[in-house]
Amino acid sequence: MSAPTIMLAAGEASGDLHGAAVCRGLKGLAPACRLVGMGGARMAAAGMELLVDVTASAVVGGSEALSRLPVLYRALHRLRAALEEAPRPAALVLIDFPEFNLRLARAARRVGVPVVYFIPPQVWAWRRGRVRTIRRLVSLVLAVFPFEPPFYRLAGVPVAFVGHPLLDALADAPDRAAARRELGLAAGARVVGLLPGSRREEVARMLPVMGAAAARIRAATPEVQFVLARAPTVEAEAIARHVGGMTELTMVAGRAHAVLRAADLALVTSGTATLEAALLGTPMVVCYRLSRLSGLAARLLIRVPWISLANLTLGRAVVPELYQASATGERLAEEALRLFQSPGALGAQREAFRELAGRLGEPGVGVRAARLVLAEAGAVP
Repeated sequence: MSAPTIMLAAGEASGDLHGAAVCRGLKGLAPACRLVGMGGARMAAAGMELLVDVTASAVVGGSEALSRLPVLYRALHRLRAALEEAPRPAALVLIDFPEFNLRLARAARRVGVPVVYFIPPQVWAWRRGRVRTIRRLVSLVLAVFPFEPPFYRLAGVPVAFVGHPLLDALADAPDRAAARRELGLAAGARVVGLLPGSRREEVARMLPVMGAAAARIRAATPEVQFVLARAPTVEAEAIARHVGGMTELTMVAGRAHAVLRAADLALVTSGTATLEAALLGTPMVVCYRLSRLSGLAARLLIRVPWISLANLTLGRAVVPELYQASATGERLAEEALRLFQSPGALGAQREAFRELAGRLGEPGVGVRAARLVLAEAGAVP
């Protein structure tokens, strides 16, 4: 078997996590292959040579992204140059991050490098016209949700369902008892997990809301303990600036899975963490805020009725969602206390989460994706 060079491109913390699974799969199937590209610490640890890392400074929304344009432009220029250098990569693997990655795909297409899109753009939710761009530029889409393949096939895009990479990422998550021991929580404690997001802008918007909700929850149920999961991409100082008067708060870094497993209930900023919570069986309330301009654009463009991946995957409203003006500390506390006071509602979420897990495939996603990438690269193991 040949030993190709594969370029991968991930621009956010979640993409770095899932890209690392693909890197491990590639190295397992083709140990001599060279991996280069854009990612973060996880992909580097999995064997990829980092040409660019923008994961620590990813942003949300259109207006927020303007401040990052110079950094992203330099990253795109560096990766384009690497695509044109001899010998060229045998394949380019794009991981989420569509605004950037579709531009990179154009450069790859111009020089004849096949493009595989792992965790493709959510064109089924918004900006459906981009599917035409994907059809023109992408050799193969690796779908992670069960409802994606029919959509892409109908649009004439080659697609394969590999399952969701969180199935791999959560394989080593501790059970509830172990998570509580790890975090120093009593077995019988009542625990609320706070996951304010993996980007500084998300934390700045959502953590004050979660703090206000926590104060109301504690006033109603003083025995509740709060544990905040700080993403590796967010500095402790950024958390401290927005945590307010939450003095009785445990903050842990890089242990979101333990926090979710230990929690009786989680307050979660919409994103990958909602799917993590669901797969770990943790009931939740989901919240999200964008800037006014980004929120207006979202209202005009989004074509799905929910914002959380748990509800989208199940196709029904299983977890409460608070978005934009409704995402206040008061409303968040109301929803949390309603769930705490209704064991039946908590149980209904857990039952739905078991159904959700069965829809997302089986573990081994990174290896399945890697095998298909190598096939596109002409290096079938």
